[in-house]
Amino acid sequence: MGDAHRRLRSGTVVLGGMGLLAAALTACSSEPDQRCVDRDSYTAARGYRIVSDKNCRSAKTAVDGTWYYGGRKNGGWISGGSFTTPRKGSGGSGGSSGGHGSGVHRGGFGGGKGSSGG
Repeated sequence: MGDAHRRLRSGTVVLGGMGLLAAALTACSSEPDQRCVDRDSYTAARGYRIVSDKNCRSAKTAVDGTWYYGGRKNGGWISGGSFTTPRKGSGGSGGSSGGHGSGVHRGGFGGGKGSSGG
């Protein structure tokens, strides 16, 4: 009984460690989360319509394709992201916080007047 219980815990630790490794690799990816969208398709209810990447790679397309970073995908639509390329190494999906960076803000001694933590 003791060996079976020990093996189960060991397997759980390995699986949990693999999940953490996958999350870390995803967060450190050099490629930002980007999708090609039709800039002219915006609706308040849905956001922007996702289109084929070829619309962002070529100027000779019928759609005004533009790269869109971050956001939440819902079917063939996306919202809550930004047209601004995230800074390299920011680790966030970028742009979804109203123009303020989504990175970690670290305080220190003499943090300045009026600064807030969020």
